[in-house]
Amino acid sequence: MKVVVLGASGATGQHVVRELINRSIPTRILIRETAVLDPSLEKHEHLEIVKGNMSELDTSELKSLLQDCTVVISCLGHTPTFKGMFGKPRKLVSDAIQKVCETAIRSEQHIKLILMSTTGYTNRAIGELPSLGQRMVLSALTYLLPPHRDNVMAADYLVERVGEESEYVQWVVVRPDTLINEDQVSAYELTSSPVRNPLFNPGKTSRINVGHFMTELATDPALWKRWDCKTPVIYNELDVDG
Repeated sequence: MKVVVLGASGATGQHVVRELINRSIPTRILIRETAVLDPSLEKHEHLEIVKGNMSELDTSELKSLLQDCTVVISCLGHTPTFKGMFGKPRKLVSDAIQKVCETAIRSEQHIKLILMSTTGYTNRAIGELPSLGQRMVLSALTYLLPPHRDNVMAADYLVERVGEESEYVQWVVVRPDTLINEDQVSAYELTSSPVRNPLFNPGKTSRINVGHFMTELATDPALWKRWDCKTPVIYNELDVDG
């Protein structure tokens, strides 16, 4: 197998890359020309680095990026600066996910797509219904914060447009709660829906745990079968109970 990682230079993306290459899995990453990658990763024998912006790749370049790959992991996100939050591209994540899916389908290429999302995403397809207060705040965030709207659109595209019947694209949307930094993988819990209120009583999820879970999804067929076409929530184990 070979894995493509988008958003590989980000705080969570680098954990994903490290997990993959530590397991000797051939990994191809797309990073911006100006992106800073951990020096310990740059020259690893199992890592192939492609420079470029996802939003600027044409069809042939994207097809080349996905060539020979069976798994795509997206840790794409907006830089937490004013320009990153409100500048272009506004639909960085959702456009990337749609382009990857459409390219795979046109090329008749079977892929597993793993998207890092957020507990702020509500999966209406499984009947999730946040509290009234939560719905009001999330609705405001959707209109006021382009990155939140972008994340919602990306997950909705997979849940509602690609769905469970695609011949070529299988997917999992991973929903961490408040992201924190830790040095080691720790015990974590997976739930089908949020068990804490992500706005008024949020839990914590370490980035390294997200990287571990996404890599497990990519490499463990039984775990993939459990969460295929689902939107699991991941919490650090001690943070599950409200």
